[in-house]
Amino acid sequence: MNEQEPAVLEVENFNVELMTDNGVFKAVNNVSFRIGKGQSVTIIGESGSGKSTTAMGLLQLLPPGLAVLSGTVRLKGQDVISNPQAIAKFRGRGLALIPQDPMTALNPVATIGAQLREAIKVAGRLKSKSDQQQRAIELLTQVRIPLVEEQLKKFPHQLSGGMLQRVLIAIALASEPELLVADEPTSALDVTVQAGILDLLLELQETRGISILMITHDIGVARMVSDTIHVMKSGQFIESGDAAQIVDAPGEEYTRNLLAAVPRLGSWDETSLSTEGAS
Repeated sequence: MNEQEPAVLEVENFNVELMTDNGVFKAVNNVSFRIGKGQSVTIIGESGSGKSTTAMGLLQLLPPGLAVLSGTVRLKGQDVISNPQAIAKFRGRGLALIPQDPMTALNPVATIGAQLREAIKVAGRLKSKSDQQQRAIELLTQVRIPLVEEQLKKFPHQLSGGMLQRVLIAIALASEPELLVADEPTSALDVTVQAGILDLLLELQETRGISILMITHDIGVARMVSDTIHVMKSGQFIESGDAAQIVDAPGEEYTRNLLAAVPRLGSWDETSLSTEGAS
């Protein structure tokens, strides 16, 4: 990437303070990072570490009366913290979110087609209903959903979790995003479906040059999709680096504990199997 060209996202000394009944709680503390065009950056940490709060704060989706944001967040060179109204021109038009739970993220009383066409309408490129319908078909085809026209007529409860996650990705793609924020996009899915969703995201990134900010607690997911990993604990980055370095040679005990928490298959024990069969 040209050094003179602004990054898709630049974050400097970003803070999120939450107003609680017990006083002010600093959920995110002086976080800084950068995402260039076509890069994948992952924030990883245990539940409660502040990673999703960071993402929601960057997108200004936290309740304004309960969250105070400070620092610098530049989207394509424009600071959306000093000018909060500026975020509106990016949302749905180059900036998209894949939310955490596909089972609750969609409107249960609107069809898949209606919700997808609304996202296409917000993007503002296609005005006619026929063009929006055709684009909806193209997007669902792109995320490899079968029998597209039939699925567009369905309601969310009629689709599986994996299919709903693909719908959410299609809705995100409707904005022709330069930056895609994926907040735990596979946490509610089984392992087989997870792999398909991650493959899809990587394929879309390769073909479209999309930049991705991934939020996850799964270091295996982070290793698969990331150029850079930031390890978060108690609202701060405690370790940052190239994905391979963080996974293969972590410098912090906390990161090593995250790696140790990943389940691993044990060795095949035929003796134990024979003993169980005999009993």
